Amino acid sequence: MAMELLPEDYAEPRCPLCVPQYKENGRNVVRIPVGRVIEKYDEYIGMRDSDAAERHLLYWLAEAEAGGDSHGRLTVINELMGFYRNTERRDEAYKYAALGLEAVHDDKRLITATTYINAATVYKSFGEASRAYPLFVRAREIYEELLEPDDERLAGLYNNMALALSDLGRYSECYELYRRAIEIMIGKERGTIDAAISYLNMANAREAEKGADSAAGDIDDDLACAEALLEDAADRRDKYYAYVCARCAPTFRRYGMEDYAKTLEARSQDIYEGA
Repeated sequence: MAMELLPEDYAEPRCPLCVPQYKENGRNVVRIPVGRVIEKYDEYIGMRDSDAAERHLLYWLAEAEAGGDSHGRLTVINELMGFYRNTERRDEAYKYAALGLEAVHDDKRLITATTYINAATVYKSFGEASRAYPLFVRAREIYEELLEPDDERLAGLYNNMALALSDLGRYSECYELYRRAIEIMIGKERGTIDAAISYLNMANAREAEKGADSAAGDIDDDLACAEALLEDAADRRDKYYAYVCARCAPTFRRYGMEDYAKTLEARSQDIYEGA
């Protein structure tokens, strides 16, 4: 499929004085189109074009910095944390985690909590759960104060925080957060397949705590719940469902469900190829 050539593919970032939109602290500020930036980034990720996705984010980071748009800059930094984490580029992920944490203050804005979560997830992904956990705690304080109890963002926080608790060997707290995440996600538009991920994460935690043989019954229950949720959504043809299928397949394979793992991988590939 031919890729559309966008200005960020060839243009230099514009001067911050070119299109002033408002003043902040006495200086002209140019806002970047955050919604469009994220939408286009998601499109590149959906097409599995990592090079274009990276180039796109770095272009708009430079635009935000040139325009003095601190909120837009932090938004793009958060996306870069996730991008480099998902592509397993540790140095770059740590670089943007540090930049994100430098950019926030110890306040109670949602973007501050989101930055804590993204930085914590970076550290957790590269084996530093003890460094991640305090950031999850700070994010939880803000989210639980500002969000409704059934907000999907809380579910995402609980799931990621539980992963860190599992690594730290704090299993009872880990399971409680997985259960809370699942309770929120069940019934949400996209939540059922996210809940499947939490069930699989819980299965992994049970194995880590007790061993595969001792925890076999509970693991089988978790796998059955995850499979049922994925099958309930099997008529979906969107790229997020394809992503979740691909992400879940290795866990089913790990526990001996090779045929179902292959089914999920084929389903994911079919959606991507048909997009």
